[in-house]
Amino acid sequence: MLKKYLNRLEFNEIRGKLSTYCQTFVGKNIADNLEPYTDVDKINKYLSETSEANYLISNAGSFPISEMSDLSLCLKMLESSISLNAKNLLEMAELLRISKDLKEFYNKAELDLEFLNVYFSQLYSNFDIEKKIFSCIISEDEIADNASSELSSIRRNKKNIEAGIKEKLNHIIRSSEYSKYIMDQVVTIRNNRYVIPVKEEYRNNVKGFIHDTSSSGSTVYIEPMAIFEMNNKINSLIVEENKEIEKILNNLSALLFPIVNNLRQTYNLIGMLDFISAKARFSIDYDCTKPEIGSYLDFKQARHPLINKDKVVPIDVNLGKDFHTLVITGPNTGGKTVTLKTVGLLCAMAQAGLCIPVREGSKIKVFDNIFADIGDEQSIEESLSTFSSHITNIVQIINNFTENSLILVDELGSGTDPLEGANLAISLLEHFSSKKALTIATTHYHEIKNYCITHDDFENASCEFDLATLKPTYHLLLGIPRQEQCF
Repeated sequence: MLKKYLNRLEFNEIRGKLSTYCQTFVGKNIADNLEPYTDVDKINKYLSETSEANYLISNAGSFPISEMSDLSLCLKMLESSISLNAKNLLEMAELLRISKDLKEFYNKAELDLEFLNVYFSQLYSNFDIEKKIFSCIISEDEIADNASSELSSIRRNKKNIEAGIKEKLNHIIRSSEYSKYIMDQVVTIRNNRYVIPVKEEYRNNVKGFIHDTSSSGSTVYIEPMAIFEMNNKINSLIVEENKEIEKILNNLSALLFPIVNNLRQTYNLIGMLDFISAKARFSIDYDCTKPEIGSYLDFKQARHPLINKDKVVPIDVNLGKDFHTLVITGPNTGGKTVTLKTVGLLCAMAQAGLCIPVREGSKIKVFDNIFADIGDEQSIEESLSTFSSHITNIVQIINNFTENSLILVDELGSGTDPLEGANLAISLLEHFSSKKALTIATTHYHEIKNYCITHDDFENASCEFDLATLKPTYHLLLGIPRQEQCF
């Protein structure tokens, strides 16, 4: 479908709302790029997935999916047998954990769902690898001591030497011989070596290596000769520790190399399930139902999803069964344009596999395109008048519509001489009707209302106006044209 018409119907707003329900990068990406489909089988499939997910959530609770970032680079590295760092390994373990939780969640629900079965049955989990990674890596900055016996031994030796260094240094800074030279009785580290803070004027009284000076210059940090070899040993153990950590990460990554295809498939499956879950949660929050697909349009109690559901007035609209063209009249700000947008947006949503805010038993027809000339699109840059901009849109519609299109036109024929505008509008409606395209138009012209009364393929409707309060009620009345031209 043409993107500019979908934007006029605010389909992009629906995509944005849907994306907020997603937890994963893949899910959000699917939501952000969602488009209506024109293949009936696909639409049925995606609507059924949404409906099944709605049922699953209602019976078993929310899908156990947590936040998951973009793992495509990690998967490419694994495909090339390149080892991952601690952070990426944790993300892979989290992927396996979510997959395991999803499988357990679905199995526990004990529901046989035709379309969702396919996704859940293909999820891959490996508890041994998942457990191994989580037990070895505490966080992206910390590897567990027991990740290997060698690492445990290195760290144990390092701790023993560090304890010995601190014991010697504490003895020095508290001794009667050196205490008067010490700025603070604390042991600290500079350049990865243990040092003591010495007053600058006594720097020559403590034998050792100066590693740093305070910003004021009053303190120098000296590594006493007595711990020089012990510091060397610490640094040597740090090198050994880093090598052992690298070895551990390489070994953990090697566990993932053979299953990278399973991981990639599961990554995409979780993203799809996340998206399907988002559709279902959107459906629940907006009181949506799954429409039937038929040869005509029949919306019962349809509500615009971007209007507060406590304030929006539901409308009944049918089109394509007894007539192909519906002309709506009524006061300004009475709901005519909202009706157009409601019909167009709900059709686009349903064709994108979303349940829609209508009553059970509502029907949609699958359209190859939804055309919408709604609102004043006067362009200063192109020097187009309001009338000219409408004509430009109408010409594009005429050149592209088919008998399977839905055409929505707001204030058809406006912006020019009333008689000429009415005649032009009638000619356009006749042309659309002759091709059996479904058309909804709004107008103030009584000539168009009269034309609808005398032609079988046309029907009038109006947005109700309360004469007692002189306010619109926003109800749509089929078969009843307004007598007033404008309010």
